[in-house]
Amino acid sequence: MVSCAGNPAGSSTVDYLVIAGGGGGGSNGNGAGGGGAGGYRESSGAASGCYSASPLSQGVSALPVSATTYPVTVGGGGAGFNGNPETPGIGSSGSNSVFSTITSAGGGGGGGSTGLGPGLSGGSGGGGGDSAPSAGGSGNTPPVSPPQGNNGSPGNPGTEKGGAGGGASAAGSTINGGNGVESSITGTSTGYAGGGGGGRRNVPTVPAGAGTGGSGGGGPGGDGNNGGTGTANTGSGGGGAGRNPPLNNIGGTGGKGIVIIRYKFQ
Repeated sequence: MVSCAGNPAGSSTVDYLVIAGGGGGGSNGNGAGGGGAGGYRESSGAASGCYSASPLSQGVSALPVSATTYPVTVGGGGAGFNGNPETPGIGSSGSNSVFSTITSAGGGGGGGSTGLGPGLSGGSGGGGGDSAPSAGGSGNTPPVSPPQGNNGSPGNPGTEKGGAGGGASAAGSTINGGNGVESSITGTSTGYAGGGGGGRRNVPTVPAGAGTGGSGGGGPGGDGNNGGTGTANTGSGGGGAGRNPPLNNIGGTGGKGIVIIRYKFQ
C-alpha cells in the first residue's frame, strides 16, 4: 500500500522490476527441454536514479502512484516433470508476477520426449524435447513492448538432446539456455531470467554435453540425470532431464520470480 503520494523534493512515480516464475524442465524419454525464463519487465530507472537498469528497460517509463493499495503478486516457479512414463513429459509453466498495471507472464515449461516434445509458450518459451514434434515454445506471450522474453529452441530428434529455454535477452540455442540480464535496482548488480538448459541421454556414442543454463540463474540440463533447478528469486528456467536407461529422471524446478519497487524519497 502507498501511504503518501510524494512531495516536490521526492517523486510520485516509482521504478519497478517485475519477473515471473520460470518454467519447469521436461522429462520422459531421452533428452528433455529446459524451461523458459519468466517474463522480465523493468522501468528505466529515471524516477529513482543512481543505479544501472538492464538494457531491456531503455525508454520504459516509471509508474505513477497515489495513496492507495496496489496488487503485488510474486509468481512461483513451475515444477519440473516427475519422470512418470505413463503421463505427458512436459514441465509446468511458471506463474505470473504482478505489480499495479504490470503483469509478467510465467515462463513456458520444457518439452518432454518420446512424442511429447513441444515446449510451452510464455514470458520466455520452453525448449522442445528430442523427439518429434520438438518445437520450442514462443516467448513474449502474451506480447508486450518491449518484449518480456524470447523463444525456446527446438529439440534435436535423433541426437538424444533436448532444446533449451529462452531467456530475457536471448533465445535458447541448440541445448544451452538463453541468457538473462543484470540489474542493480537493489543496489547490487544481480543476474535474472536465464533459460534452462536442455537434457541429454547418457549414451557414450552421442557427443557429450547436456545444456548449460543461461546466465542469470538458469538450471543446467541433466546429462543422464535430473535437470538443475533455476535460481530462486530470479525467474529462471529449470533444466531438462536426461535419461539414464531405464530411469526417467526429473526435470528441474523453475526459479521463483521477484517484484522490486524503488522510489526517490527526497
